[in-house]
Amino acid sequence: NSAAGDKANSKSGTSAAGHNTDGFDVSTTDLTIEDSTIYNQDDCIAINKGSNIIFQRNTCSGGHGISIGSVSADATVKNIQILNNKIVNNDQALRIKTKSDATNASVTNVVFNGNTATGIKKYGVIVDQSYPSTLGTPGNNVAMSAISFGTNNIAVTSDAQRVAVNCGSKCTGTWDWSGLTVTGGKAGKVYNYKNIKAGSY
Repeated sequence: NSAAGDKANSKSGTSAAGHNTDGFDVSTTDLTIEDSTIYNQDDCIAINKGSNIIFQRNTCSGGHGISIGSVSADATVKNIQILNNKIVNNDQALRIKTKSDATNASVTNVVFNGNTATGIKKYGVIVDQSYPSTLGTPGNNVAMSAISFGTNNIAVTSDAQRVAVNCGSKCTGTWDWSGLTVTGGKAGKVYNYKNIKAGSY
């Protein structure tokens, strides 16, 4: 938390932009968020725990992208649909982040489909089990399975990584990412997990 906020942008004028400005922080069940426009400097949505959540037809501009997590101890995230959203000039497009010290937690059955992203500055897609680090030493106590991508088209900037995955020991099953297309930037790395049916990235 910075008293000075983030640097000014086109929406804040000459004033510092707000810091830690998640659009939606979600920890619930049976929720749909749709047809919204979010201008911010943090996660467009952060789904920290819960089930049967749909986030669809939204526009996310200027922030940190659409996030599952950060997932903490004893949290369950399941049956999540991220559908037909537009993500513009964010740090990440689509992200799953679990805390490195989390225990007794799980993420399962997350579907990304029909999303488009442009101007992504850091990672097109990132799945990281080392939060709050980025691609650090992952924790081994958050089970993760059934993470799938239908047709998603993401364009990243020249310095960004297209896809990065950093799993601990509990990523399981085959993840179908065959519909994922990420262009621009440079290739990222997939650590500790080989069962991804890759798309074009």
